[in-house]
Amino acid sequence: MSAPAGSAGPGSTGARSSEARLGVAAIVADRDVVTVRGADSATFLQGQLSADVAALAVGASTWSLLLEPQGRLEAWVRVWRTAPDGFVLDVDAGWGEQVATRLRRFLLRVDVSIDVATWRWVALRGPESSSVALGPADLTDARLVAPTDWRGLPGVDLLAVDAAVPDGIPVLSAEESEVLRIEQGWPAMGRELDDSVIPAEIGQWFIDASVSFTKGCYTGQELVARVDSRGSNTPRRLRGVLVTDRLDDPSGAPEGSEVVHDGQVRGALSSLTCSPELGGLLGLALLHRSVDDGDDVEVRWSGGHVAARVVDLPADRTTPA
Repeated sequence: MSAPAGSAGPGSTGARSSEARLGVAAIVADRDVVTVRGADSATFLQGQLSADVAALAVGASTWSLLLEPQGRLEAWVRVWRTAPDGFVLDVDAGWGEQVATRLRRFLLRVDVSIDVATWRWVALRGPESSSVALGPADLTDARLVAPTDWRGLPGVDLLAVDAAVPDGIPVLSAEESEVLRIEQGWPAMGRELDDSVIPAEIGQWFIDASVSFTKGCYTGQELVARVDSRGSNTPRRLRGVLVTDRLDDPSGAPEGSEVVHDGQVRGALSSLTCSPELGGLLGLALLHRSVDDGDDVEVRWSGGHVAARVVDLPADRTTPA
C-alpha cells in the first residue's frame, strides 16, 4: 500500500522546529476531509469507528481507528461532529478516497451520504499555542477549531477550506514540520500506518486516544479487544532509531533501511530526519518486540551501514545518545 506523503531529507536541519517547543509555530498543509451526513450518520459511524461517536457533542472531536473486518488498520482519522446528523472525518492528504471507499462498502439501507474534499490545515504547536486567537469554529461554513496534543506537545488545529495563519506566527517548512512529527513519534499514513499494522503496535497512547472499550460493537473490534486483553503484547512496537555513528554523507541512510539487532533484521526505517533535539539522524521504525529501548542496533542499506541506538519517543535532550 502506498500514498503520497511529505518527506524530510536526512540532511535537513529542522532547526526552526525548536520555535514550536519554546513558543509557538505553525504547520500548514492539506488534509483530506470526508463528510458524512444523513439521519443515520451517527448510528452508521458508531458501527464503523473505534471511538464513541454517538457520545460526541456538536462541535467536539476525537481520534478514531477505521479498521478492516479482521482488525488491521485502514486509516487513522479525527472525527468532528458538526451537527446532530453531520460529521467530518479528516485524514492525512491522499487517504480521503480510501476512507470513503471503505465506509461505502458498509452502506446498506441507511440514510447516509459520503463526500470527499481537501481542506487547509493550520496546526499551531507549542506551549503558547492556546494564547493565539484562531477565531471560533463555524460549523455551517466548515471552519473547525480544536485543541490538540502531539504526545505532550500542546497545540491548536484549524481546519477550513481557506484556513490562514495568524499574523506574526512563524511557519515551519515541510521539512521542519516533519522533524517535529518524527521527534514526537507521531505516526503518518503510508509510513508508520497502513494495513499491515495492528493498532496496538503504535503504542498504548495511540489506543487510549482512539478506542472506546465501553461502546457497542464496531467493525474490526475483535482483534483490538483481544490484543488489549492480552496486555498489548504485539509482534512489533513503534520506536525511535537514533544514528550514533558520524556520517560523512549528509544524505545518510535512506528511508527503508533495515534495522539489524544481534545479526537479525528486526524492522525498517519508515521515516527519517535530522533531529536538532537529539543531535543526530533520527528515524521511526516498527521493530520486533525483542528489541528494547537503549539497545544498540545497526542501520543497513545497500550503500553502507551505521551504528544506532533504539530510543523512546517523544524525543527530549535527556534521551541517551
